[in-house]
Amino acid sequence: VISPVANFNYSTSYLFSNGPFSHVGLKADFALSDDFSLMVALMNATDTNNNMTGDYALGAQLGYAGQFLNFYYDSGVVLGFEIDYTGGFDLSDSFFLGINAAYNDNDGSGFYGAALYPQVATSDSFSIGLRGEYFGLHGDANPAEESVFAATLTGSYTVDNLIIKPEIRLDSWSDAMPYVDSDGAAADNLAAFT
Repeated sequence: VISPVANFNYSTSYLFSNGPFSHVGLKADFALSDDFSLMVALMNATDTNNNMTGDYALGAQLGYAGQFLNFYYDSGVVLGFEIDYTGGFDLSDSFFLGINAAYNDNDGSGFYGAALYPQVATSDSFSIGLRGEYFGLHGDANPAEESVFAATLTGSYTVDNLIIKPEIRLDSWSDAMPYVDSDGAAADNLAAFT
């Protein structure tokens, strides 16, 4: 979800930041059974509010018992094609394992990745979770095929209607320097506390 309040981690993953984000259009949801659901959509290309080009995107989601397989397709206007799995499992009363994986291709280039989200509730008011994510670029538009490994440790402490989420995040790129270090020089890794 867009709002960090509804997510366990405060920061977003690379998969979330690069995937379909905001949609304007028509959507229909169908409950196929108690466990199965289907969603289909006709919409503007992702993140396009004012459609001046007449290009549209198709979306679909197949859900089963809290596991979701998502599909997105536009004619190469924004993302091209993406398939995404989002789900998770309660492995015990206090331990949850979330999973996200995606593959995107837009005319031979795109991204791919996977993330695991183990989370442990230590009490009714405090939980701690780790997001480990591998994200990579592929294709002709990305000849170096850069990739990043990011680890994010998040605490979640709830007091009445207040949620406090301290977070430590470490990102390390294989062959790119998208960050700036304390001296202003390009860097391939980043450490942050939020």
